Amino acid sequence: MKQVTAIIRMNMMNATKQALIEAGFPAFTVRKVLGRGKGNVDYRVIRGVEVGAPEAIARLKDDGPMLIPKRMMNLIVPDDTVSKLIETIIRVNRTGNRGDGKIFVTPIEDAIRVRTGERANAALV
Repeated sequence: MKQVTAIIRMNMMNATKQALIEAGFPAFTVRKVLGRGKGNVDYRVIRGVEVGAPEAIARLKDDGPMLIPKRMMNLIVPDDTVSKLIETIIRVNRTGNRGDGKIFVTPIEDAIRVRTGERANAALV
């Protein structure tokens, strides 16, 4: 089993959610997060503020290093479905611009369904 953590743009959440469901990944956890990458300030943010984009507005409110609102998704999946999951997330979220997101894959030792006691992959379905 693997845990796939994806950090994506806020405005891509609905499209990502729909694509994951259609690809056979209906179970996930999502959190609102703030963060920043290593890049410098993108002055295209100013244009985003002019058109009322919530991400751009949020970026300009902070006096310190800008923290950008994002969504962090966590999915625990069997090893043989990781590639399909990653391809789905990338297909929906890749714009070719900075800030498209990151995906992290980590091993999971075990999973237990509290209600039934099922373990490992059986607890995922």
